[in-house]
Amino acid sequence: MPEIIESLVDGGNAKPGPPLGPMLGPTGVNIKQVIDEVNKKTKDFEGMKVPVKITIDTGTKKFEIEVGTPPTSALLKKEIGLAKGGKDKNFVGNISMEQILKVVKMKKDIMLASNLKAALKEAAGTCVSMGLTIENMPPKDFIKAVSDGKFDKNIN
Repeated sequence: MPEIIESLVDGGNAKPGPPLGPMLGPTGVNIKQVIDEVNKKTKDFEGMKVPVKITIDTGTKKFEIEVGTPPTSALLKKEIGLAKGGKDKNFVGNISMEQILKVVKMKKDIMLASNLKAALKEAAGTCVSMGLTIENMPPKDFIKAVSDGKFDKNIN
């Protein structure tokens, strides 16, 4: 019977102590091997909390690690080096087309969007609440520009 452990870890910086160590100990797996593998799989999300799911075969002590992705807002903030989003619709930063595309590609597997254009619009919606402009335009104008095909060359 497999045992499943789910936790939030610091990307690329999980430690054998809490929260993972105490959960892994009773399963009998090599904790160092699991931690090393978690860190290898989460290194792209350094500085962010990352959801991980560890499935352990308690008989063979083999394990599989699935890594989730941080929230879109956390990825956007990391991409532009922003400490926190804005309040009351004040714009606090600008993100380039290249940067928002990078974030969308990281999230594409779990986004509801059916294509890249729709995913960009979804991420732009997050920019609204964070106070970010995209390509120096308000997110709503960016969404319209994407719909009108003004960024097709970047998307394709």
